[in-house]
Amino acid sequence: MGGLSNQLLVVTIFSYVLAMMAYAVEYAFGGRGVVARLAVRELATVGGGGASPEVAAEEVVTAPSPGARRAGVTAIVLMVLGYLAHVGALVTRGIAADRAPWGNMYEFVMMATAVGMTAWLFTMVRLPHLRHLGLFVTLVAAVLLSIAGMSLYVPVGPLVPALHSYWLVIHVGAASTASGIFLVGFVAAAMHLIRMGYDAGKTRFPYSLGERLPAAETLERVTFRVHAFAFPIWTFGVISGAIWAEAAWGRYWNWDPKEIWSFIAWVVYAGYLHARSTPSVSRRVTSWIAVIGWCTMLVNLFGVNLVANGLHSYAGV
Repeated sequence: MGGLSNQLLVVTIFSYVLAMMAYAVEYAFGGRGVVARLAVRELATVGGGGASPEVAAEEVVTAPSPGARRAGVTAIVLMVLGYLAHVGALVTRGIAADRAPWGNMYEFVMMATAVGMTAWLFTMVRLPHLRHLGLFVTLVAAVLLSIAGMSLYVPVGPLVPALHSYWLVIHVGAASTASGIFLVGFVAAAMHLIRMGYDAGKTRFPYSLGERLPAAETLERVTFRVHAFAFPIWTFGVISGAIWAEAAWGRYWNWDPKEIWSFIAWVVYAGYLHARSTPSVSRRVTSWIAVIGWCTMLVNLFGVNLVANGLHSYAGV
């Protein structure tokens, strides 16, 4: 089962990468992609072969090529196949270890990205006009899983003694679930900033990506809803961790690097929700706070576990 899990993870990464490439093709060659915009400029210059430039340009902009449509469908199919392999890799890892499959950094990243992809697929089904964000969600998932597979992998083995507790399922499960949902919120917040920059007339990369993105207001609402859903789960994870710490070490709070950065992340996300509910704070500022929140999550996961020594250091890293 452990070997099968490893093979399924490889399938997952390749599927997400191929899905990302298919999304990129649709992004470039779709009705409002880069190639279409170049064609519009050319038609506006030469007159479009007899038709008025305005009519010809409008036809180019509003009618994506069949190839672009096929690329979009292919991207969704590959993403779903990758997701199924992703879940399979996580389940077989848990069966091989005979425990919840989030006992080390490698498994935590697998779990968090699986939750993130679950949240994204749910969002895409509910709001199909947001599906172009799949390009960026699959990019983040593929990068994280590649890092996990190449740098964080540890063979299936028993847990360290400190993790032999039912709190592993409760605390780490909540933390990985919230982290995965925050991943989707980060993508939506970053795309909201790009779209706002594009609407303000910025044309350099990455703002040039904004033309194919949904409206800024839509992206901002998705950012808020995702964070509003994930924040209570993260709060529960922090509280359950304190309870576990008291049971294991006799203190609710030990000023461990993991505890400090978990609290910092909690404060940043609480600040985001507070700023979002304050009319005087611009939506650009709130999105930047959400992006900073995701950065604190990455520091909490990679920086603390790989650099700092503490009570929360994962086994095998």
